[in-house]
Amino acid sequence: MKNPKLKLGVLYSSGKDSNYATYLMQQEGHSIECLITVKSNNQDSYMFHTPNIDFSRMQSEAMDIALIEEISEGEEEVEIEDMKRAIKKAQERYLIDGVVTGALYSSYQKDRIERICNELGLEVFSPLWHIDQEAEMRKLLELGFEFIFSSVAAYGLNKDWLGKIITDKQIDKLVRLNEKVGLNVAGEGGEFESFVIDSPMYNKRIEIKDYEIVERDEYTAHLIIKDAEHVEK
Repeated sequence: MKNPKLKLGVLYSSGKDSNYATYLMQQEGHSIECLITVKSNNQDSYMFHTPNIDFSRMQSEAMDIALIEEISEGEEEVEIEDMKRAIKKAQERYLIDGVVTGALYSSYQKDRIERICNELGLEVFSPLWHIDQEAEMRKLLELGFEFIFSSVAAYGLNKDWLGKIITDKQIDKLVRLNEKVGLNVAGEGGEFESFVIDSPMYNKRIEIKDYEIVERDEYTAHLIIKDAEHVEK
């Protein structure tokens, strides 16, 4: 059978890439059975997005998709076993056939996810792998995704980027920074992290009511969501 409809779980970070990957697999006719989120206690985790990960539950509720959460201390390589445990739960509870990732260019993450899924007999889908960075950002806006930057950590960025809905104007600036200093337009090198507040998959939009910005230095800062609510679209 060509392109059979599969039951899939998504490694979900709350950011633009995992949301976009979810959307693309849905568009292909696959069933997203659950989101799989690993909450790392290590802010500098090699594997997992950490800013505002607690609010991934609000996103799962907005999409009406089940959420599996697993806690990790974020110890290098040990955290891979934490991820395996989370994926295995999804496999047992929802009988998934495969796992979706939002990986763009990180072979470190992609290779480890593929190894785990191979051990569990699951397929891996990385629909964003090596797509054009600027094209991805533009397409997200075209499709109706709304997202903010929840952290920045790169020359040329600062706390003023945080908490604002990203528009084509900001993408233009990122492109210029890429040309000037080599900044990754899609943030794949950790230049920024994102949080999606609305998308074509959301039945309700997420409105951030209160947040705090913590600044480490001139080019490094993160946003902590303190209060948010669902609003009708």
